[in-house]
Amino acid sequence: MANQTAARPQGWLAERRRRRRDNRAGWLFISPWLIGFVALMLGPMAFSLIVSFTEWNMIGKAKFIGSGNYVRMFTSDPFYFKSLWITIKYVFLVVPLQVVLAILIALLLNRATFGIKLFRAVFYMPSLIQGVTLALIWSWLYNEDFGPINYALQLVGLPRVHWLTDPHIALFSLVIIALWGVGSPMVLYLSALKGVSSEYYEAASIDGAGPLRKFFNVTLPLITPTILFNVITSLISAFQTVVVAYVLTGGGPANETYFYSFHVYRSAFTHFEMGYSSAMAWVMFVLIILLTGAIMFSSRYWVHYEADGSGKR
Repeated sequence: MANQTAARPQGWLAERRRRRRDNRAGWLFISPWLIGFVALMLGPMAFSLIVSFTEWNMIGKAKFIGSGNYVRMFTSDPFYFKSLWITIKYVFLVVPLQVVLAILIALLLNRATFGIKLFRAVFYMPSLIQGVTLALIWSWLYNEDFGPINYALQLVGLPRVHWLTDPHIALFSLVIIALWGVGSPMVLYLSALKGVSSEYYEAASIDGAGPLRKFFNVTLPLITPTILFNVITSLISAFQTVVVAYVLTGGGPANETYFYSFHVYRSAFTHFEMGYSSAMAWVMFVLIILLTGAIMFSSRYWVHYEADGSGKR
């Protein structure tokens, strides 16, 4: 009896040592990611939050001013609300158009026909071009004098369009450029369409459903989880748009493409107001979090999961 009592603590200690050894191994394997997260994301975010309460030009000593930057943002900055409104318009134009266009292309490419893999690659490859390269390509396409788009318009008897210099058109020109990258969400929708069981379509056919009814009653509900993911990622990406506008329009004409992120960038690296730009960045972060939370909350009413068929999680 005494031997059994002594064996139990020894077995428990051995199990505890084994668990500790496994835990150390696990922490060791994820340590590169943890170090990168703390050093490159969490650390800079915490630093920028502290800086947002200061007046700092990145050279001299930072001066604590409390909520001064946030008060200035909402009371005395003439560009703040304009840049915010332009960004919101851009986001609410780009995100729905990307969703609709990507789904339509995915439906067209979701067919077992000859050469379909080539067409999928053709539609996806443009999304690999980003940043300055993308801006330079479209600066040539939009060129008022020798750009191919205006040349094509003239061939059919239409006048040339001032794509990047007309205040009423410039923002919509950037929206068209954003649709250039529709290939990435298209691939996700194509994968979601492949996951829809043919049994649903067979049952719908038995009920006499046509193509449109099959799409709205079968296809669309079953790919809503992918729609949710793409809406959130597109929303975040659209709010951070800066490179294409910076290269093509510089915020013009008449500040009609002066995006929020552009205002943050200019405040930080043109006027060297790092505290003020950090405060604006944090307001953008909070705004994105709120919009993302609202979308996630609404998803219980329109996102359907095949597991329970109710859309509730």
